[in-house]
Amino acid sequence: MNLGIITAAGKGTRLKSNINKQFINLCGKPILAHTIGIFQRASLIDEIFVLVPQEFVEYTKKNIVDKYNFSKVTKIIIGGDTRQETVKNALKFIPDNCKIVSIHDGVRPLVYSSDVNNLIELLTKANKEDPEVQGFILAAAAYETIKKVDEEKGFLKTIPRELVYHAQTPQTFFKDALIKAYELAEKDNFIGTDDSMLVERAGYKVKFLKSTHENIKITTATDLFLAELIISKNGIH
Repeated sequence: MNLGIITAAGKGTRLKSNINKQFINLCGKPILAHTIGIFQRASLIDEIFVLVPQEFVEYTKKNIVDKYNFSKVTKIIIGGDTRQETVKNALKFIPDNCKIVSIHDGVRPLVYSSDVNNLIELLTKANKEDPEVQGFILAAAAYETIKKVDEEKGFLKTIPRELVYHAQTPQTFFKDALIKAYELAEKDNFIGTDDSMLVERAGYKVKFLKSTHENIKITTATDLFLAELIISKNGIH
């Protein structure tokens, strides 16, 4: 069994909206509904967990999961104060027969269902060739010049941009490696910036599938505007 975890527990204050950003309408329906729909249509995803703030659990069930008939959503879980806490909450409910977990930002609605499937297939294949490979993520190439900065010394160093990619989601892992990585992070009181960082830190290899910069995370009003343009150009994913 393969599980999708969609994290949508953020407050979205940078959008300066009176509702949480995951529930803002994008081309006629909530951002979160677009995102869940991607995983609903992904043939290799069997179940979906959605994580939202406590006060939005019933709202999410009624106005998103039930309204759009997302049959693969089996749990709506209360998220934590941080993304890492939110994912940790979800890991408590993973069934024993789960093999692969795909974690995705609830406000990243422009990825394709085929990408979700491809990550699962690529991870399975890569692991057969090298058992140390326990994760596969989407990442987009950097297209601007990247600088490494020392804020105290004012030191700048240019990093060749062909060596740098922007990590995105979905991020897909074997369940056991992901749980071990989160347990180690909790033991060491370590906070990572994404799930792959925790899995790498636990000693596993993580590979990537090249993505595009259209797979944006909606954080600002400009992102929302761009998402509308992308959907108008490409259609619903």
